[in-house]
Amino acid sequence: MTRAELVQQLVLAAISDDFENGDQVNLRDVAARTAMCGFTVQRADIVEVLTGLVEGGLAKAYDLVAAGPDPFSGELPGMPRLDVVEEDFRTYFYATEKGLEALRSQAASWPFDGEGLLRPGCEPAEA
Repeated sequence: MTRAELVQQLVLAAISDDFENGDQVNLRDVAARTAMCGFTVQRADIVEVLTGLVEGGLAKAYDLVAAGPDPFSGELPGMPRLDVVEEDFRTYFYATEKGLEALRSQAASWPFDGEGLLRPGCEPAEA
């Protein structure tokens, strides 16, 4: 698995069971996991992955502030602009069924064990 594939897998996993904001949770959680693998990610990396996931139909973006009590009613038409860190944390992401299927298909390559530690020999390739 390459670094890019790992970051995509980590972001998809982060949004697979709950709505997550790219700045608030994704960046922190994904950065912690990639640090265990010996490299860092920046906010731009997370935004790039989220953009690819949304464009590929693996995730959807939502405005949870505008949504009211039904978070799915805040679905946005495509990937919103995330040029700067959100101060009000409006934009959240959630995996689609296609995204969940992709994550399940990659389960064998998940580099972390049940305790969240990096499995030996699972360091990502450079490319």
